[in-house]
Amino acid sequence: MLPNLTPDIDLAARLFDVLRARTHDGVGITREAFGPGERIAHSLVREEGERLGLSPRTDHVGNLYLTLPGTDRSAPAVLIGSHLDSVPRGGNFDGAAGVLAGLSAVAGMKRAGFVPGRDVTVMAIRAEEAGAWFPTSYPGSRGALGRLKPEELDIRRQDSGRSLADHMAEEGFDPAAARVGTAVLGPHNVAAFLELHIEQGPVLDALEIPVGIVTGIPGSRRLRAARVLGKYDHSGGTPRRYRHDAAIALAEFAYRLDEAWARLDAERREMVCTFCVLATTAEAGFTKIPGEAVFQLDVRSVDMRNVDKLFAALHTLVPEISARRGVSFELGAEGGSQPAPMNAHIQAGLVRAATSLGIAHKVMPSGGGHDAAAFANAGVPAGMVFVRNQNGSHNPDEEMRMEDFAQACAVVTTWAAGAAG
Repeated sequence: MLPNLTPDIDLAARLFDVLRARTHDGVGITREAFGPGERIAHSLVREEGERLGLSPRTDHVGNLYLTLPGTDRSAPAVLIGSHLDSVPRGGNFDGAAGVLAGLSAVAGMKRAGFVPGRDVTVMAIRAEEAGAWFPTSYPGSRGALGRLKPEELDIRRQDSGRSLADHMAEEGFDPAAARVGTAVLGPHNVAAFLELHIEQGPVLDALEIPVGIVTGIPGSRRLRAARVLGKYDHSGGTPRRYRHDAAIALAEFAYRLDEAWARLDAERREMVCTFCVLATTAEAGFTKIPGEAVFQLDVRSVDMRNVDKLFAALHTLVPEISARRGVSFELGAEGGSQPAPMNAHIQAGLVRAATSLGIAHKVMPSGGGHDAAAFANAGVPAGMVFVRNQNGSHNPDEEMRMEDFAQACAVVTTWAAGAAG
């Protein structure tokens, strides 16, 4: 490997600035899935890839590929990438850091005169943040892998009310090909997929470690449309024994489920449990006892046995609270995903790369979901690198430091050069 093989961090810094300027919404960053903001980002990255002399192409669901050709064009490629869309009023680094890390690595290879033995491709994936826009997960990466379900193309974007298929077609792509399961990627033509991403929690920052090597992406069980039904009554005229208070029942349920999580956490059963929504409805008023309350629940772990333990506690609490408080629970349809372990060989290679470069790192699970999970679940060897990030994620205050990004990119570049041969 060439001693001067280093990522082009100046390129990434410049593109981060341009992305921020072009997709700032006045508060944060908004790059809508299959919308104008994502289109702007893809156009910018494509232009930069072409300027670098990379070979561009776009697949039927809009994913962008920028390829540095290898000496053996028939060999399965090494893919480096992430997504370019964002949540509404989000931050500038979530997703984009992984795409720009790939560009930085490939630009560094070209600058050093490094010719890989197989293609190295930067992939800019569509709609990873689909959950903020459409109620589905990873339509871009799963579409490329031929694993998008036909009915998912008919789900509607929350702001526009129009279908995923409509938005794909409007952007110039081919939802009909996705509907029949067209696959352009798979184990037959991808040797490895690597995704760099900001850590979306506080662990690396608290430990003052710049880089994480990810062991796995959690699975989940989710309730998106659950509710508690009681009875609306006058807040002044109804004594306690006659009340069927949905809000108090939900509050008790949330508190006691959190207590169950604490007990499991003490047993070192790692998971996260979040009441993403916990609210009364529009019918509630100042002089009313709430007759209905709604909630959304998201429970995640890399070990689904932990999630199942908490859901067992949930199903014990529901009838107990219902009977005592005179309410009923409607949990609605349950959604979720399966865990995705990262490839052990890729993990080991990333650890070797970080160690050889003298870069402090932590081997750790992911808390959030990422496109790497879609690749792993499709049988493609996948890995992830985290970058320390301040102020969390999915908010305008993401504050990844460029010196940390540079160290993570160095790990990615060293690993990719070795993986590409």
